[in-house]
Amino acid sequence: MDKPRPRSLTRLELRIMQVIWRCGSSTVSDVQAELKPPLAYTTVQTVLNILERKGRLKRELQGRAYVYSARVSQDRALGQGVRDLVDRMFGGSSEELVMSLLKSRQID
Repeated sequence: MDKPRPRSLTRLELRIMQVIWRCGSSTVSDVQAELKPPLAYTTVQTVLNILERKGRLKRELQGRAYVYSARVSQDRALGQGVRDLVDRMFGGSSEELVMSLLKSRQID
């Protein structure tokens, strides 16, 4: 039986992962300070915890705060996102993706 592929990141998860990839290990407050437009502390905390449960982040208690760091590289997440797009939108066919890009003049 095929192992299910990890789903691509949601828009909000991606915004938060981009902060972690750019800044490295970060607390909730660190991530919150980097987000533009800003998000509520509890929203950032919730999404970080979701990403940790999904295996995209790891967390370590340092003092009284958790520090989150990436378990998945930006390149790997990009690859998973593209694979998810191809699977969902083009029936798994990379050729169909390329044809769609050509038809819509996104590439030539």
